[in-house]
Amino acid sequence: MAESSSSQIIYNQGERCLCYHGPLIYEAKILKVQEVEEPHPTTGQTGRHYFVHYKGWKQTWDEWVPGERLLKFDETNIAKQKSLQDAAKAANAASSNKAHGKSKHNTAGATTGRDREPITAVGTRAGARKDGARGVKRAREDDDNIRRNEMKIVVPEVLKVILVDDWEAVTKNNQTVTLPRSPTVEQLLKQFEEHIKTAKPPNLREPEILARTIITGLQIYFDRSLGMNLLYRLERPQYAMIRKQYVTGQQVKIEENVEMSSLYGAEHLLRMLVAMPQMVANSSMDPESVGLVKDYVNELLKYMEAEKDRIFQREYETTSQAYQNTARS
Repeated sequence: MAESSSSQIIYNQGERCLCYHGPLIYEAKILKVQEVEEPHPTTGQTGRHYFVHYKGWKQTWDEWVPGERLLKFDETNIAKQKSLQDAAKAANAASSNKAHGKSKHNTAGATTGRDREPITAVGTRAGARKDGARGVKRAREDDDNIRRNEMKIVVPEVLKVILVDDWEAVTKNNQTVTLPRSPTVEQLLKQFEEHIKTAKPPNLREPEILARTIITGLQIYFDRSLGMNLLYRLERPQYAMIRKQYVTGQQVKIEENVEMSSLYGAEHLLRMLVAMPQMVANSSMDPESVGLVKDYVNELLKYMEAEKDRIFQREYETTSQAYQNTARS
């Protein structure tokens, strides 16, 4: 997940950088810089925007991004890039083998832009520095910290297939989910809370006391990460339109302002949950909190598997050619 302070960092035209697209990070170059006073047509945000070209990819993938999706091209962020890519490959290897003959796809991108050409990491923690033991020692300390914050989740096979189908619908078939969704993320999480308070799964510690706090945290995290990390390029114009309709539009009253968790549904929540281990690894959560969140996320995945026919959209909506042109512009 992009750091909250990254939007305050200034980047220059021609600068080499790293850029979030979905939950992963890619090397890019800034081609243009622009100050935006009105909500941007593809991001729905105002402020400084950067037109980026992803290294090794066709120009048709060049796009405008807000500063919060960028990272400086340095050793720390390169290590973060590689760590996310390695975790994504491991998490999605089974998806490509199970998804009805879709194993020909690049498993590293099952929840990211796999329609792009593959990008490999350009450095590692220990390998990026060549100035002796100090760099290696820091690398080992970083790895120890990540292991302490390691969060292992078990994604049911049927949900892995749904992730691949979701990717294919958006990136290959130019389709999007219907918004607002039903149930929404907010509704789904409330239903899950009611479920665990009634079922009392033995692996969850004190659900009557802890469930509300943990589930509220997941909802807040979804609201903060959706626009930055959970959308494919084709979905960004839809996101901008939804924000204008419910958040930034002139007709929206302050008391009517809504969060994205009350508009998006299970499809985007699942994308966030499979990216949670990488997000937690880069956080300052203590091991006990990581363990609690892990247990609740794994139970939530089981619940989503059981409720899959009710919570996931069966058929996505096909976008118009005009919409697709806007997404590519």
